[in-house]
Amino acid sequence: MEEKGTENGTAAMAACYQRFDPAAYLQYNYTPPRADFEREDSIVPWKLACLHRAFSEGDVSGELLVDIGSGPTLYQVLSGCEVFNKVLLTDFLEINRQELRRWLQDETSCSMDWTPYLQHVCKLEGRSPSAWIEKAAKLRKVITDILPIDVHRSHPLGPDILPSAGADCLVSSFCLESVSPDLAAFTRALGHIGRLLRPGGHLLLIGALEESYYLGGPGVKIPVVPLTEAQVCASLKENGYTLIRLEVYTLPQDMRVGVDDVTGVFFVKAKKD
Repeated sequence: MEEKGTENGTAAMAACYQRFDPAAYLQYNYTPPRADFEREDSIVPWKLACLHRAFSEGDVSGELLVDIGSGPTLYQVLSGCEVFNKVLLTDFLEINRQELRRWLQDETSCSMDWTPYLQHVCKLEGRSPSAWIEKAAKLRKVITDILPIDVHRSHPLGPDILPSAGADCLVSSFCLESVSPDLAAFTRALGHIGRLLRPGGHLLLIGALEESYYLGGPGVKIPVVPLTEAQVCASLKENGYTLIRLEVYTLPQDMRVGVDDVTGVFFVKAKKD
């Protein structure tokens, strides 16, 4: 009975996403004030700093980085492309994969100009902002594919997609809690993606705290599992991850712009046992 309820819950979540609008989502979350690179307390610079630090500490390494549930965004792999020779992007929705492919093919019809993001990460790396062109070229070179994924399947990517040993690192931003009907489904999905990761590999996880919904487009209200820090830590432990670091960002009042009810964001660096 419980399994049937879970299937119904994930099917209802999948139905919600059929009206997802990548351009609107990007406008809501990846423009000022949430993406104000002049403000230290803006949410996007905070996320980029967490990712930069995690990828530059020296312990995250290998050949293959997999981004779980990329959505229509690229910021989460801008630091990782300097460490890994192969980057695999994934998403459940074809409309998001199309958006990513447009950027990869350098088309002018992209919904988002990622130049300020590339420039900001170059600055974090101690390079001139003008190095963004070189970074963009490198990212396009190392992205090997953009594939469909379903984190609610026990094998989210299907057979023979990854090397038998698994990926060296997973990064995932605002995916699992946004596609799961409840905490149990979130925890299971965390286990499913863990099967893609080699033992000793790293997971970099960004997610929302105490969020019950977000807008995936005009009038498209998508439910989210409201997570606490303790629940995130418990789900990681249950799935065989050792927590290295948990950081929390609390949204200033002017970042609460009515497109969701999130109060904070967590960043996790963990290692698979």
